[in-house]
Amino acid sequence: MLGVAMLKKSVLVAFAAIVLSFAHFAFAEPPADNATQLKAFIESLKFRSGDVAVSEAEARFRLGSQFRYLEKADARRVLEEFWGNPPDDSILGLIVPTAAPLDSEKSWAVVVTYSDEGYVPDEDAAKTDYDAMLVELKKATQEENAARKEAGYGSAELVGWAVPPRYDAASKKLYWAKEIAFQDGEQHTLNYDVRVLGRRGFLSLNAVAGMSELSAVQTGMQQLLPMAEFDSGARYADYDAGNDKLAGYGVAALIGGGIAAKTGLLAKLGVLLIAGKKFIVFLVIGLIALVRKLFSGKKERENTVR
Repeated sequence: MLGVAMLKKSVLVAFAAIVLSFAHFAFAEPPADNATQLKAFIESLKFRSGDVAVSEAEARFRLGSQFRYLEKADARRVLEEFWGNPPDDSILGLIVPTAAPLDSEKSWAVVVTYSDEGYVPDEDAAKTDYDAMLVELKKATQEENAARKEAGYGSAELVGWAVPPRYDAASKKLYWAKEIAFQDGEQHTLNYDVRVLGRRGFLSLNAVAGMSELSAVQTGMQQLLPMAEFDSGARYADYDAGNDKLAGYGVAALIGGGIAAKTGLLAKLGVLLIAGKKFIVFLVIGLIALVRKLFSGKKERENTVR
Protein backbone atom coordinates (compact mmCIF):
# COMPACT_ATOMS: atom_id res chain seq x y z
CA MET A 1 0.00 0.00 0.00
CA LEU A 2 1.18 3.50 -0.71
CA GLY A 3 2.04 5.18 2.60
CA VAL A 4 0.84 8.56 3.77
CA ALA A 5 4.34 10.03 3.72
CA MET A 6 4.78 9.08 0.09
CA LEU A 7 1.36 10.49 -0.73
CA LYS A 8 2.38 13.80 0.78
CA LYS A 9 5.47 13.94 -1.41
CA SER A 10 3.82 12.96 -4.67
CA VAL A 11 0.21 13.98 -4.63
CA LEU A 12 -1.02 15.70 -1.52
CA VAL A 13 1.23 18.72 -1.97
CA ALA A 14 -1.34 19.83 -4.50
CA PHE A 15 -4.25 19.64 -2.11
CA ALA A 16 -3.83 22.83 -0.08
CA ALA A 17 -6.56 24.48 -2.11
CA ILE A 18 -8.78 21.46 -2.52
CA VAL A 19 -12.07 22.67 -1.10
CA LEU A 20 -14.75 24.99 -2.39
CA SER A 21 -16.74 27.58 -0.51
CA PHE A 22 -20.47 27.57 -0.97
CA ALA A 23 -23.30 30.04 -0.43
CA HIS A 24 -26.86 30.27 -1.62
CA PHE A 25 -29.09 33.27 -2.12
CA ALA A 26 -32.87 33.17 -2.41
CA PHE A 27 -34.37 35.98 -4.44
CA ALA A 28 -37.87 37.26 -4.88
CA GLU A 29 -40.37 35.37 -6.96
CA PRO A 30 -39.43 35.66 -10.65
CA PRO A 31 -41.58 37.52 -13.18
CA ALA A 32 -44.66 35.73 -14.45
CA ASP A 33 -43.14 35.28 -17.91
CA ASN A 34 -40.05 33.54 -16.50
CA ALA A 35 -41.34 30.08 -17.39
CA THR A 36 -41.90 31.25 -20.97
CA GLN A 37 -38.36 32.57 -21.17
CA LEU A 38 -37.00 29.33 -19.74
CA LYS A 39 -38.95 27.27 -22.26
CA ALA A 40 -37.64 29.43 -25.10
CA PHE A 41 -34.07 29.04 -23.83
CA ILE A 42 -34.34 25.24 -23.61
CA GLU A 43 -35.91 25.04 -27.07
CA SER A 44 -33.06 27.09 -28.52
CA LEU A 45 -30.51 24.45 -27.51
CA LYS A 46 -29.36 21.98 -30.16
CA PHE A 47 -29.28 18.61 -28.44
CA ARG A 48 -27.52 15.68 -30.09
CA SER A 49 -28.00 12.00 -29.47
CA GLY A 50 -26.42 8.72 -30.52
CA ASP A 51 -22.81 8.74 -31.71
CA VAL A 52 -21.21 12.09 -30.83
CA ALA A 53 -17.62 12.89 -31.81
CA VAL A 54 -15.52 15.17 -29.60
CA SER A 55 -12.77 16.05 -32.04
CA GLU A 56 -10.77 18.24 -29.64
CA ALA A 57 -10.17 15.20 -27.44
CA GLU A 58 -9.99 12.59 -30.20
CA ALA A 59 -12.84 10.88 -28.38
CA ARG A 60 -16.51 10.09 -28.76
CA PHE A 61 -19.66 9.25 -26.84
CA ARG A 62 -21.90 6.46 -28.03
CA LEU A 63 -24.93 7.71 -26.15
CA GLY A 64 -27.90 5.56 -25.37
CA SER A 65 -31.43 6.89 -24.99
CA GLN A 66 -30.61 7.93 -21.40
CA PHE A 67 -28.56 10.96 -22.49
CA ARG A 68 -28.37 13.88 -24.88
CA TYR A 69 -25.33 16.01 -25.69
CA LEU A 70 -24.78 19.74 -26.08
CA GLU A 71 -21.72 20.84 -28.02
CA LYS A 72 -19.36 23.57 -26.86
CA ALA A 73 -21.37 26.71 -27.68
CA ASP A 74 -24.65 25.51 -26.18
CA ALA A 75 -22.87 23.84 -23.26
CA ARG A 76 -21.32 27.18 -22.37
CA ARG A 77 -24.68 28.93 -22.70
CA VAL A 78 -26.15 26.56 -20.13
CA LEU A 79 -23.18 26.78 -17.77
CA GLU A 80 -22.64 30.52 -18.05
CA GLU A 81 -26.02 32.06 -18.87
CA PHE A 82 -28.40 29.59 -17.26
CA TRP A 83 -26.39 28.37 -14.25
CA GLY A 84 -24.20 31.42 -13.71
CA ASN A 85 -20.71 29.94 -14.07
CA PRO A 86 -17.80 32.17 -15.08
CA PRO A 87 -16.78 32.07 -18.76
CA ASP A 88 -14.53 29.17 -19.69
CA ASP A 89 -13.33 28.16 -23.13
CA SER A 90 -12.06 24.75 -21.99
CA ILE A 91 -15.59 23.32 -21.84
CA LEU A 92 -16.08 20.84 -24.68
CA GLY A 93 -19.65 19.78 -24.05
CA LEU A 94 -22.43 18.97 -21.64
CA ILE A 95 -24.21 15.64 -21.24
CA VAL A 96 -27.80 15.90 -20.00
CA PRO A 97 -29.80 12.91 -18.76
CA THR A 98 -33.17 12.61 -20.51
CA ALA A 99 -34.81 11.62 -17.22
CA ALA A 100 -33.75 14.91 -15.57
CA PRO A 101 -34.08 17.70 -18.17
CA LEU A 102 -32.53 21.08 -17.56
CA ASP A 103 -35.82 22.67 -16.45
CA SER A 104 -36.43 19.98 -13.85
CA GLU A 105 -36.01 20.53 -10.11
CA LYS A 106 -33.77 17.44 -10.04
CA SER A 107 -31.73 18.42 -13.09
CA TRP A 108 -28.07 17.56 -13.26
CA ALA A 109 -25.57 17.40 -16.08
CA VAL A 110 -22.06 16.22 -16.84
CA VAL A 111 -19.41 18.74 -17.83
CA VAL A 112 -16.97 17.41 -20.43
CA THR A 113 -13.38 18.67 -20.58
CA TYR A 114 -10.06 17.27 -21.72
CA SER A 115 -6.47 17.54 -20.51
CA ASP A 116 -3.65 16.99 -23.02
CA GLU A 117 -0.90 16.86 -20.41
CA GLY A 118 0.24 13.44 -21.53
CA TYR A 119 -0.03 9.76 -20.81
CA VAL A 120 -0.88 9.11 -17.15
CA PRO A 121 0.89 6.01 -15.78
CA ASP A 122 -1.53 3.81 -13.84
CA GLU A 123 0.88 1.63 -11.84
CA ASP A 124 0.03 3.45 -8.62
CA ALA A 125 -3.71 2.74 -8.86
CA ALA A 126 -3.53 -0.68 -7.23
CA LYS A 127 -1.05 0.46 -4.57
CA THR A 128 -2.73 3.64 -3.37
CA ASP A 129 -4.28 3.59 0.10
CA TYR A 130 -7.44 5.61 -0.52
CA ASP A 131 -8.40 5.56 3.17
CA ALA A 132 -5.08 7.24 3.98
CA MET A 133 -5.63 9.68 1.13
CA LEU A 134 -9.05 10.57 2.53
CA VAL A 135 -7.54 11.35 5.93
CA GLU A 136 -5.06 13.72 4.32
CA LEU A 137 -7.73 15.34 2.16
CA LYS A 138 -9.90 15.99 5.20
CA LYS A 139 -6.94 17.52 7.00
CA ALA A 140 -6.15 19.77 4.04
CA THR A 141 -9.80 20.82 3.94
CA GLN A 142 -9.76 21.88 7.58
CA GLU A 143 -6.50 23.77 7.15
CA GLU A 144 -7.97 25.76 4.26
CA ASN A 145 -11.01 26.87 6.27
CA ALA A 146 -9.05 29.58 8.06
CA ALA A 147 -8.01 31.14 4.75
CA ARG A 148 -11.55 30.95 3.39
CA LYS A 149 -13.01 32.60 6.49
CA GLU A 150 -10.40 35.34 6.31
CA ALA A 151 -11.46 35.94 2.72
CA GLY A 152 -15.07 36.24 3.85
CA TYR A 153 -16.33 32.84 2.74
CA GLY A 154 -17.95 30.02 4.70
CA SER A 155 -16.20 26.90 5.86
CA ALA A 156 -16.33 23.50 4.17
CA GLU A 157 -15.90 19.93 5.27
CA LEU A 158 -14.98 16.89 3.23
CA VAL A 159 -17.35 14.35 4.76
CA GLY A 160 -15.95 11.34 2.95
CA TRP A 161 -16.18 9.18 -0.14
CA ALA A 162 -19.75 9.12 -1.44
CA VAL A 163 -18.43 6.46 -3.82
CA PRO A 164 -14.94 5.07 -3.08
CA PRO A 165 -12.35 5.42 -5.87
CA ARG A 166 -12.29 2.60 -8.35
CA TYR A 167 -9.99 2.14 -11.32
CA ASP A 168 -10.85 -0.31 -14.08
CA ALA A 169 -7.46 -1.33 -15.45
CA ALA A 170 -9.03 -3.03 -18.47
CA SER A 171 -11.03 -0.04 -19.72
CA LYS A 172 -8.61 2.58 -18.28
CA LYS A 173 -11.47 4.38 -16.59
CA LEU A 174 -11.47 5.83 -13.11
CA TYR A 175 -14.39 7.05 -11.04
CA TRP A 176 -15.10 8.28 -7.52
CA ALA A 177 -17.39 10.66 -5.67
CA LYS A 178 -16.97 12.94 -2.67
CA GLU A 179 -19.53 14.18 -0.18
CA ILE A 180 -18.92 17.80 0.84
CA ALA A 181 -20.63 19.85 3.54
CA PHE A 182 -20.62 23.62 3.10
CA GLN A 183 -21.40 26.09 5.86
CA ASP A 184 -25.09 27.06 5.83
CA GLY A 185 -25.75 24.59 3.01
CA GLU A 186 -29.20 23.04 3.22
CA GLN A 187 -27.82 19.70 2.13
CA HIS A 188 -24.48 18.11 1.44
CA THR A 189 -23.03 18.35 -2.03
CA LEU A 190 -22.13 15.40 -4.25
CA ASN A 191 -19.10 15.72 -6.52
CA TYR A 192 -18.99 12.73 -8.90
CA ASP A 193 -15.96 12.41 -11.18
CA VAL A 194 -14.95 10.14 -14.04
CA ARG A 195 -11.60 10.10 -15.82
CA VAL A 196 -11.02 8.22 -19.06
CA LEU A 197 -7.31 7.74 -19.73
CA GLY A 198 -5.97 8.07 -23.25
CA ARG A 199 -2.73 8.20 -25.17
CA ARG A 200 -2.15 11.95 -24.87
CA GLY A 201 -4.16 12.86 -21.80
CA PHE A 202 -7.49 12.19 -20.14
CA LEU A 203 -11.15 12.96 -20.64
CA SER A 204 -12.92 14.41 -17.59
CA LEU A 205 -16.61 13.93 -16.87
CA ASN A 206 -17.78 15.90 -13.84
CA ALA A 207 -21.19 16.06 -12.20
CA VAL A 208 -22.22 18.05 -9.13
CA ALA A 209 -25.55 17.62 -7.36
CA GLY A 210 -27.07 17.44 -3.91
CA MET A 211 -26.47 14.25 -1.92
CA SER A 212 -30.19 13.52 -2.24
CA GLU A 213 -29.51 12.86 -5.92
CA LEU A 214 -26.74 10.32 -5.23
CA SER A 215 -28.74 7.33 -6.42
CA ALA A 216 -29.80 8.98 -9.69
CA VAL A 217 -26.35 10.43 -10.40
CA GLN A 218 -24.54 7.21 -9.54
CA THR A 219 -26.84 5.19 -11.77
CA GLY A 220 -26.48 7.71 -14.57
CA MET A 221 -22.70 7.91 -14.36
CA GLN A 222 -22.39 4.14 -14.38
CA GLN A 223 -24.56 4.06 -17.50
CA LEU A 224 -22.45 6.77 -19.10
CA LEU A 225 -19.10 5.16 -18.23
CA PRO A 226 -19.01 2.60 -21.09
CA MET A 227 -20.34 5.14 -23.57
CA ALA A 228 -17.13 7.23 -23.48
CA GLU A 229 -14.08 6.15 -25.46
CA PHE A 230 -11.08 7.50 -27.33
CA ASP A 231 -10.73 7.11 -31.08
CA SER A 232 -8.43 4.51 -32.57
CA GLY A 233 -4.87 5.84 -32.39
CA ALA A 234 -5.63 7.98 -29.34
CA ARG A 235 -6.37 5.17 -26.93
CA TYR A 236 -4.30 4.31 -23.88
CA ALA A 237 -2.94 1.21 -25.60
CA ASP A 238 -1.66 3.36 -28.48
CA TYR A 239 0.91 5.12 -26.28
CA ASP A 240 4.36 5.39 -27.87
CA ALA A 241 6.94 5.66 -25.08
CA GLY A 242 9.58 6.85 -27.52
CA ASN A 243 7.62 9.80 -28.85
CA ASP A 244 4.62 10.63 -26.66
CA LYS A 245 4.56 12.98 -23.71
CA LEU A 246 4.42 11.46 -20.25
CA ALA A 247 2.35 13.20 -17.57
CA GLY A 248 4.22 14.06 -14.39
CA TYR A 249 1.73 12.29 -12.11
CA GLY A 250 -0.26 9.08 -11.72
CA VAL A 251 -3.83 8.03 -11.09
CA ALA A 252 -3.76 9.06 -7.42
CA ALA A 253 -3.18 12.69 -8.42
CA LEU A 254 -6.31 12.63 -10.57
CA ILE A 255 -8.38 11.57 -7.58
CA GLY A 256 -6.77 13.87 -5.06
CA GLY A 257 -7.02 16.90 -7.30
CA GLY A 258 -10.57 16.18 -8.39
CA ILE A 259 -12.30 18.86 -6.34
CA ALA A 260 -9.62 21.48 -6.76
CA ALA A 261 -9.01 20.98 -10.44
CA LYS A 262 -10.77 23.39 -12.73
CA THR A 263 -12.70 20.61 -14.40
CA GLY A 264 -14.32 19.80 -11.09
CA LEU A 265 -15.57 23.30 -10.43
CA LEU A 266 -17.58 24.09 -13.52
CA ALA A 267 -20.66 22.04 -12.82
CA LYS A 268 -24.18 22.95 -11.82
CA LEU A 269 -24.11 26.12 -9.75
CA GLY A 270 -27.78 26.96 -9.84
CA VAL A 271 -31.22 25.74 -10.83
CA LEU A 272 -34.55 27.39 -11.53
CA LEU A 273 -37.10 25.66 -9.33
CA ILE A 274 -40.31 25.93 -11.32
CA ALA A 275 -42.52 24.17 -8.79
CA GLY A 276 -41.41 26.29 -5.85
CA LYS A 277 -41.38 29.49 -7.91
CA LYS A 278 -38.08 30.48 -6.36
CA PHE A 279 -34.88 31.34 -8.12
CA ILE A 280 -32.00 29.96 -6.08
CA VAL A 281 -28.42 30.58 -7.08
CA PHE A 282 -25.74 28.28 -5.74
CA LEU A 283 -22.41 30.09 -5.97
CA VAL A 284 -19.27 28.02 -5.77
CA ILE A 285 -16.07 29.87 -4.90
CA GLY A 286 -12.92 27.93 -5.58
CA LEU A 287 -9.44 28.14 -4.13
CA ILE A 288 -7.89 26.21 -6.97
CA ALA A 289 -4.87 23.96 -6.63
CA LEU A 290 -2.12 24.68 -9.12
CA VAL A 291 -2.05 21.10 -10.30
CA ARG A 292 -0.39 21.75 -13.63
CA LYS A 293 2.31 23.89 -12.11
CA LEU A 294 3.11 21.36 -9.41
CA PHE A 295 3.10 18.26 -11.57
CA SER A 296 4.25 19.40 -15.00
CA GLY A 297 6.20 22.59 -14.34
CA LYS A 298 3.94 24.63 -16.58
CA LYS A 299 2.85 28.08 -15.57
CA GLU A 300 -0.75 27.95 -14.37
CA ARG A 301 -3.00 30.77 -15.37
CA GLU A 302 -4.99 32.36 -12.60
CA ASN A 303 -7.95 30.10 -11.85
CA THR A 304 -9.69 31.74 -8.92
CA VAL A 305 -13.44 31.41 -9.46
CA ARG A 306 -15.49 34.22 -8.00
